[in-house]
Amino acid sequence: MGQKDEIILININGTDRPGVTAALTEILAKNNAVILDIGQADIHNNLSLGILFQSSEGNSGDILKELLFKSYELDVNIRFNPITEEAYNQWVSMQGKNRYIITILGRKLTARQIAGVTRIVADQDMNIDDIKRLTGRIPLDENARTPKASVEFSVRGTPRDKEQMKADFMKLSAEQEMDISFQEESMYRRMRRLICFDMDSTLIETEVIDELAIRAGVGDQVKAITEAAMRGEIDFCESFRQRCALLKGLDVSVMQEIAENLPITEGVDRLMRILKKVGFKIAILSGGFTYFGNYLKQKYNIDYVYANELEVENGKLTGRHVGDIVDGKRKAELLRLIAQVENVDIRQTVAVGDGANDLPMISIAGLGIAFHAKPKVKATAKQSISTIGLDGILYFLGYKDSYLDEKM
Repeated sequence: MGQKDEIILININGTDRPGVTAALTEILAKNNAVILDIGQADIHNNLSLGILFQSSEGNSGDILKELLFKSYELDVNIRFNPITEEAYNQWVSMQGKNRYIITILGRKLTARQIAGVTRIVADQDMNIDDIKRLTGRIPLDENARTPKASVEFSVRGTPRDKEQMKADFMKLSAEQEMDISFQEESMYRRMRRLICFDMDSTLIETEVIDELAIRAGVGDQVKAITEAAMRGEIDFCESFRQRCALLKGLDVSVMQEIAENLPITEGVDRLMRILKKVGFKIAILSGGFTYFGNYLKQKYNIDYVYANELEVENGKLTGRHVGDIVDGKRKAELLRLIAQVENVDIRQTVAVGDGANDLPMISIAGLGIAFHAKPKVKATAKQSISTIGLDGILYFLGYKDSYLDEKM
């Protein structure tokens, strides 16, 4: 920098209207100022604009005078703050510091919830760079409000104790009835391309094998085995064989009746529509049954279905299955395989499930999400959603309602 060069931070706030930013930056342009940083936010038509600039011709006094007159004319407040070269260089040196994205979700978000999250961030000596609301504007009439809210924080720095930070987030989310996602910011987060779902108790609000068992008159026996398997107390393959055997003799026509009445999970219709619009490849990787996976495939234009095939003879279930069982290990293998076929980096993948047999694929995906999951699964997964529907995934991906729903 030359001897007379100065670095100045200007902060402008007031009622927002078209042309404010243009008028102020035109003054900087006319005086050949170099803009080093710029940021703007608008809350309830109230503008908050920050510009950090360098006067390369030693004419900062003239620039400030023009800005002051123009701000008076525009009826906005302006504040000037000179920045030393040392302070500027220190700020630049922080560029390489780790960046994280913290997303909070809930039926509604309160000051107590936001205060809890920001206190944990502060206790880890991290700094919040940016905060934005991902869900739509909130009507005063509570009956007119969408039953979901999401806010995203961009945070810079290195946590003093990342495991403690995650534990604090988990404790806070349980106490305050919200979900908290903590992700490292990277280009892969912005370029997710493949998403793999469990089916039963994830895309649908039931376990199909339990529905089949009820019709076969063995509902309680099968449900007990299912719940033990989902908690990780019984090996999945063994539990699967036990449950299939109990279905022997059930008429195959029952499957169509169940398929046509599947209870679809909240948010699935919106989630699938948007994922297809933005170009995701979608897979169902299920320990359930192919028949029902294919039904959902047709309904939502899903790209891949891998599940278990029930053996049928003379129009009735034999109590056996055909081929290899899709268990937790197989789900992880399939996720890797589909990623290779689609030429997708594993860090660009998303996996979503609720049971212990979903943990292998959740753990290897770039973004693994436990959805309304069992305690063991929720405690192990890096991210979880328990308070809202499946379309909460969109906020973990960084999407905003304002440009999703209006354009799609």
